[in-house]
Amino acid sequence: MVETRTTSVDATRALAAAIAELARPGDLLLLVGDLGAGKTAFAQGFGVGLGVDEPITSPTFALVQSYPGRLELHHLDVYRLDHLHEAIDLGLSELLDDESVTLIEWGDTITAALPRDYLEVRVRFADDPEERRIELCPVGPSWQPRQRALGVAVAEWIDDEGAPPC
Repeated sequence: MVETRTTSVDATRALAAAIAELARPGDLLLLVGDLGAGKTAFAQGFGVGLGVDEPITSPTFALVQSYPGRLELHHLDVYRLDHLHEAIDLGLSELLDDESVTLIEWGDTITAALPRDYLEVRVRFADDPEERRIELCPVGPSWQPRQRALGVAVAEWIDDEGAPPC
């Protein structure tokens, strides 16, 4: 796990853009955290890092938004889903293809419907209202080998104080 800290929304976006530089076709990222913690801000920065030109907004009501960039970005929000089968009905298997990157807000609620190969991005509030602790937890074979590169990419935001494991 890589533990980071950001001190503003812009810093959260910058951290996400740095992580996007490591993105590969087929990557899956689960964005986890309380309401208002910064999951959508992370998605916005990640999109910038992929070269997405259009504004990225929360897909809470649309559920799925797709954006062209260096890699196509699928951005999902499963907060409003009541049942796991609703996530499957969104066409997850088609979205999780080899040519795009998928970010799922509240993704921890549907892990049973997902492959065990993703980067969990846990965004937590800190003491300062602008500050966030962001834990990056590689799960599975595609992100594990990139853990060292992940640490290098986010080195300026590394949190030496530590956080509980994800």
